[in-house]
Amino acid sequence: MKQLSQIGLFFTLCIFMTSCNGQTKKSQGTTNNQQSVGDAFENSEFTYYGIPKTISSIDTSAGWKLNGQKILLTGIVYQIDGKTPASDVLLYYYQTNTEGKYLHKAEESRSMPPNELGQTHGYIRGWIKTDKEGKYYIYTVRPGTYPTNDEPAHVHITVKEPNHIKEYYIDDFVFDDDKILNSARRKKMENRCGSGVLRMVQKGDLQIGERNIILGLNIPDYPKKPTNEINSGRNIGEDIISFIPYHAWGPDKGTRTCPICKYGWYHGILYFVGNKPNWDEIKLWLTFLENESKKREKYLKVYFVYGNGKAYNKNDREKELAKLGKDLQLEKVALTFVPSFSDSESEIDLNKINSEAENTFIIYKRSRVVDKFINLKPNQDSFNLLSTRLDQTINEYFKLPKTEEE
Repeated sequence: MKQLSQIGLFFTLCIFMTSCNGQTKKSQGTTNNQQSVGDAFENSEFTYYGIPKTISSIDTSAGWKLNGQKILLTGIVYQIDGKTPASDVLLYYYQTNTEGKYLHKAEESRSMPPNELGQTHGYIRGWIKTDKEGKYYIYTVRPGTYPTNDEPAHVHITVKEPNHIKEYYIDDFVFDDDKILNSARRKKMENRCGSGVLRMVQKGDLQIGERNIILGLNIPDYPKKPTNEINSGRNIGEDIISFIPYHAWGPDKGTRTCPICKYGWYHGILYFVGNKPNWDEIKLWLTFLENESKKREKYLKVYFVYGNGKAYNKNDREKELAKLGKDLQLEKVALTFVPSFSDSESEIDLNKINSEAENTFIIYKRSRVVDKFINLKPNQDSFNLLSTRLDQTINEYFKLPKTEEE
């Protein structure tokens, strides 16, 4: 359930400034003929308090004036296919100050006075509307963690599409280097409109976090659904879940190194084959992927992940893939395997790979799925498709260095 700013009147010096828990209250911000999605949304009418008549795709919050780490939150909002940019989408955001407190400041034009229940979104809040390419930019300060230290630092986001669908909340922006954001919390994330985890890069004194938002993704009762006839792998916009395959060939041979943990920063391709291996086609694909890896050098890492659960034997599988790597003289592509794609010990099961698909290709950047393809044939059109998608998902932030905290 959506967390909101709740400040008990009796505890005005404490809870008033720190908590974002609220109570359910019927929204008054939209008309009754709009379609409700996304489950109960507490105090959704706060979205529209003080909203300006003119809204840009670029906004600078009142927090920018504070001492603290200046950040840019940016990305592209897509339709549910994860590929079509969505323009004129309203995004409402609010956050704590650098001390983890929601404060009302009367001198700030966007500040929200507490209501009769003591609830407020504070003064560091604002609105953006995506441009014709679906892009948005929020310049603000990195929020602090609550003094109670029980929640990761975050920025709340609400979406209002330019249609009959009512506003709905999505996963908060959170920070990958936040120590409170442990593995258990990550696995419980709803991935509403995709992952909200930010992996920050550094540009001068500014830290930049990218998040592409996929409208309707994992939103209950959303009227539009993805059109994939066959589904395999996590959705575009979601993070790949770390897993530990056996490495039969490549730089980590003989280990169970997590591909995403070690090589998740730039581009990566995970090439999955399950119960229907076609070895002639696999060899063609591996040859193409080897050449693509050599061309892109450190900016692309490719893993073949074999998950055939039929007649599985670890030693035989390891020898089989090692021979394949040697025969093809692979230098860049790693050949790995798991007992099956439903195996929980390796945690490959959390990535939802369909073992009956001929193949699944997942392209990732910053550990997040940016595209995926199922049952591709190894021909020139498919080779061009993957290469083009890699090129298209490179932007001005791609080669920037990690932040020191990262």
